[in-house]
Amino acid sequence: MNGRRQADVRLSVLDTSPIVQGSTPRQALRDTVDLALLADTLGYHRYWVPEHHSMRGVASSAPAVLVGHLANVTRDLRVGAGGVLLPNHAPIVVAEQFGTLAALHPGRIDLGIGRAPGGSKSAVEAVRPERERTAKSFREQLGELLAFLDPPADARIKAIPVVGGNVPPVWLLGSSPDSAALAAELGLSYAFAHHLNPDKAVEATRVYRERAASPTMLVSLSVIVAEDDERAEWLAGSTRLKVLSRVRGTRIQLPSPEDAAAYPYTDEDRAEIAGRSGSVVVGSPETVTKHLQGVLDDTGADELMVTTPLYYHSDRRRSYELLASVGSRLRPGSRSS
Repeated sequence: MNGRRQADVRLSVLDTSPIVQGSTPRQALRDTVDLALLADTLGYHRYWVPEHHSMRGVASSAPAVLVGHLANVTRDLRVGAGGVLLPNHAPIVVAEQFGTLAALHPGRIDLGIGRAPGGSKSAVEAVRPERERTAKSFREQLGELLAFLDPPADARIKAIPVVGGNVPPVWLLGSSPDSAALAAELGLSYAFAHHLNPDKAVEATRVYRERAASPTMLVSLSVIVAEDDERAEWLAGSTRLKVLSRVRGTRIQLPSPEDAAAYPYTDEDRAEIAGRSGSVVVGSPETVTKHLQGVLDDTGADELMVTTPLYYHSDRRRSYELLASVGSRLRPGSRSS
């Protein structure tokens, strides 16, 4: 049984394995393993890792490899990709990889599928040449993958590890009404990236709920929890400075909150930060509870997947500990189908 007291709202984790300033990919991956073990103990429902390429602040580049390791060291968590960027891969290979994982860890593997490039143009070109990524439309690639995951008995080519029912649930990742409509049409579960496009959350989730025959949906968002609002805001300075730097044309690794607090912000900088602060939920457990309940009510979701961009791993652990205590106070969105 899952260690967490059963609640109507599920809480899950999205972990990019962040490489913060002064750290290394090895340490970032070790921190991911440690956080997954903590999430398993605290009763989180899923733990997903993404696919990014040549990003010096992200160590999660090979989700199938990382998913396998995390599934080995945890017990109750569902572990998955959030997600595999399908244009970068031959669909049969994705089916074989995740069919293998599903066979080794029955009932615990998720396959999230996205279409973003996952890196710069030159990096993605090194992963798979553009002529191969675009030879078929994303819809065609997705259809090919689904066919490999559910092959007819007389199929000439099969992804052998899926034979016998070793098929992970497929989730379509997206941040627009178009992705929501596609997920509903194909009968797929849907993960909406609220942290990437909060302004489209209500419309996209409404489209999915109205069109899906049996809607299964989660909403992912950035959340930072601390003992009180003041400390949470101080910790959030790291990610806000990183976002500001990106807007100003400079990409940096996540800085420490001390460095963020000491940064010489201009009035224009502060206005830019204020305009973008709505994409991260920040505060004490009480403050965060109110914000998360608002997201649940707006979207009709009954599962939230949280990513927490903090510099110190101890603060990230503490944020998830505090967030776990919030779960019992939340109720499914009032718009749930």
